[in-house]
Amino acid sequence: MRIVSTFSEAIGEVGRLLAETSYLVHPARWQGLDVSSKPEADMREILNVNFSVPLGGIEDLGTYQFQIQPNLPWADLHFDERVCGKPLNPGETWKSWPWALSADKHRTENDKFTHTYMERYWPSYPGRRGLRYLYGDLDDVVTQLKEEPETRQAYLPVFFPEDTGAIHRGRVPCTLGYHWIQRNGFLHTTYYIRSCDYYRHFRDDLYLTLRLSLWLLQQLRTRDSRWDQVRLGLFSFNCVSMHMFINEWRKVFGRT
Repeated sequence: MRIVSTFSEAIGEVGRLLAETSYLVHPARWQGLDVSSKPEADMREILNVNFSVPLGGIEDLGTYQFQIQPNLPWADLHFDERVCGKPLNPGETWKSWPWALSADKHRTENDKFTHTYMERYWPSYPGRRGLRYLYGDLDDVVTQLKEEPETRQAYLPVFFPEDTGAIHRGRVPCTLGYHWIQRNGFLHTTYYIRSCDYYRHFRDDLYLTLRLSLWLLQQLRTRDSRWDQVRLGLFSFNCVSMHMFINEWRKVFGRT
């Protein structure tokens, strides 16, 4: 696990690797669509991107906005929608996303998406069960950390069993899930993601996860004074496939 000092350094390093060591791939499907015959779907890819950023207790959002350079104000509006406590689909903020026109193509079921982050953060409702037990949600993760500050189980899944094998042939989440652990007064975040587009999503994915960790810490402080002195610790990112569409790769890195 490579440790970098800032998100800016991490983003720059991943970009350098994409520019210098990536290879060409052409997936048969992208976001549930058949792109096997579309040359513009060529991608440059690197595998197993991982790094950690020591946050050092910094909670100033402006610092992270400067380092990450997310799509603002969209990312802040979308984050508020993600943590609203309701399983919205489709929600509203997708309409103002920079690539909203491409996103609109994926609404298929009663104008809904195959999934939203709001649905995956807040999937529980009275009586909804898994194989044996009721579903949990983001608030249950907060409760678990409140009751057991040193638990190793504080994980929020975004990739659900219904995504396994993509048997519905539609979109499945890029994010696998988030894990938090508190040790020695620091809340550490590990972000697991199977697939990430460097040009369109990477910065926003980092920022939205950082905001989620900060939100979690603030929620805990309102419920238990033991969390008043806990600070943001290590932010770790683990991605299987980091990629860019070929035309965007050429544009960003000036390649032919």
